[in-house]
Amino acid sequence: MTQSNIRNFCIIAHIDHGKSTLADRLLQETGTITEREMQEQVLDSMDLEREKGVTIKASAVRMKYTAKDGEEYIMNLIDTPGHVDFGYEVSRALLGCEGALLVVDATQGIEAQTLANLYLALDADLEIIPVVNKIDLPAAMPEDVAEEVENIIGLPAEDVIPISAKTGQNIGAVLEAIVKRVPPPTIDYEAPLRALVFDSHYDSYKGVIAYVRVFEGKLNKRQWVQMMSNEVTAEPIEIGVFAPAMKPVDTLSAGEVGYIATGLKTVRECRVGDTITLREYPAKKPLPGYQAVKPMVFAGFYPTEGEDYSLLKEALERLQLNDAALVFEQETSDALNFGFRCGFLGLFHMEIIQERLEREYDLDLIATAPSVRYEVKMAHTGEEIVIDSPADLPDDGNFEEIREPWMHVQIFTPDEYYGVVMDLVIKRRGEFVGQEYPAPGRVVLKFDIPLAEIIIDFYDKLKSGTRGYASMDYETAGYRASDLVKLEVLVNKAPVDALAMIVHRDMAYHRGQKLVTALKNKIPRQMFEVPIQAATGKRVISRATVKAMRKDVLAKCYGGDITRKRKLLEKQKKGKKRMKMIGTVEVPQEAFMAVLSLNDD
Repeated sequence: MTQSNIRNFCIIAHIDHGKSTLADRLLQETGTITEREMQEQVLDSMDLEREKGVTIKASAVRMKYTAKDGEEYIMNLIDTPGHVDFGYEVSRALLGCEGALLVVDATQGIEAQTLANLYLALDADLEIIPVVNKIDLPAAMPEDVAEEVENIIGLPAEDVIPISAKTGQNIGAVLEAIVKRVPPPTIDYEAPLRALVFDSHYDSYKGVIAYVRVFEGKLNKRQWVQMMSNEVTAEPIEIGVFAPAMKPVDTLSAGEVGYIATGLKTVRECRVGDTITLREYPAKKPLPGYQAVKPMVFAGFYPTEGEDYSLLKEALERLQLNDAALVFEQETSDALNFGFRCGFLGLFHMEIIQERLEREYDLDLIATAPSVRYEVKMAHTGEEIVIDSPADLPDDGNFEEIREPWMHVQIFTPDEYYGVVMDLVIKRRGEFVGQEYPAPGRVVLKFDIPLAEIIIDFYDKLKSGTRGYASMDYETAGYRASDLVKLEVLVNKAPVDALAMIVHRDMAYHRGQKLVTALKNKIPRQMFEVPIQAATGKRVISRATVKAMRKDVLAKCYGGDITRKRKLLEKQKKGKKRMKMIGTVEVPQEAFMAVLSLNDD
């Protein structure tokens, strides 16, 4: 197969616009998968992906297609996620391609993530082929959407291909467009091997399996390879391509996408973004990888059983192998013992990781409320420290200012929901920056908003307030100083560090009151009174008491003098006081989750 007959492309779109279904049809049309093997969303292999209907992992597959000009082409497709939390998967896939299919839903039009992914593709200098999907639906408006594409991207509306991935209508036109418009890879067979690792996973028999796009040179099986970042060497157990299952081959040459089963047993030796070269003829310098993504949201993960700590550590290391954006470090908590402070790209990312740990590794976890990373300038020394757990914040008088991360947020919505979106953002301390009208009846609103205000339930509120029509995209806008305080929770006079949070001073009283009320309903009654308090610094701002269970000691004391009854009650009071001094209160898992549902209605 000559290089001019290779096409590498990916599919990018907003969540739920039909990427995985289109990938299914392309696999069927090219005969890569037989009718018997066919199932919905072939490339979404994880149970979680199927249940939630979203792609989480980018997955690669190789197809052979005989075009109308009689030539046979090899097509390497990389299917990418659409959710904003998995943007790093998209950026990795784009580096291995020369072209991108931009899929837009004919009923929804261009949405926030469509644009965000499009800009990533243009930055990577890819050839864009716009496709309007779901033209079989009664509500479809293919012509209007094609015009919207022309207005925003500048590609003429007649070049937009109308298709239905569900019924298979017009799929042949997409394949022909890929052959005609996507350029073949420019490659050099004679140069030393350079292959970019764009993904990887762990196999207990073959060790770390690296998914690679070969840019230069070629690799034969059993040739020793070397990682360029840490100079680890390995003899591959097998090399192969995805068709769509793993299929061993004898050589991988420049321009191809495939996998290398390295046999390495530890996760740290083969990192995503690394360049693989030959041990005998190493390349001079590595390929440009992608920027390491900075986590936005932090939460503590603790095993419910202390002895599962080492299992959790191993599970996190394995997950980090095929999820380069997950970071974690050890942490201890007075309330929850040993665990890990994990960093995620967003709340959906955190939810997926937690579910994968519980399902794939059979762990029982307690997750603390998510928080963001703050910068604190100390008062006396002037040094700046970075904290990602509210429990680490120094006392009030010891710091000069706290800075919190802000985000540039773009919200796409029909203009009838203008007021709803404005109201929601202003409640969350957002600042209005500007607006655009990309098409009649649709508006793009731009805001700056603190990240801490959008990580918990902002997206849910936005979706429910606009009946699901609004979509959003965000990017970092640096740190700004704010008037923030640490809100602590004391249960039975003892602070529970896992429930602490950092809030704006104006909202502290309101949040403290709601939190105390929520905890009062969640913490079980004891034989003694349990006070629950919310405090900022030395000042208690809200309090509730979980009433004691009362044993009726007067039952056997009927009739007679009141002093006899009082004497018995005093005796009981002393007993309860002594019990309270030595009694401990268990805070249940639901109490930690109560923090997540503190919406500001």
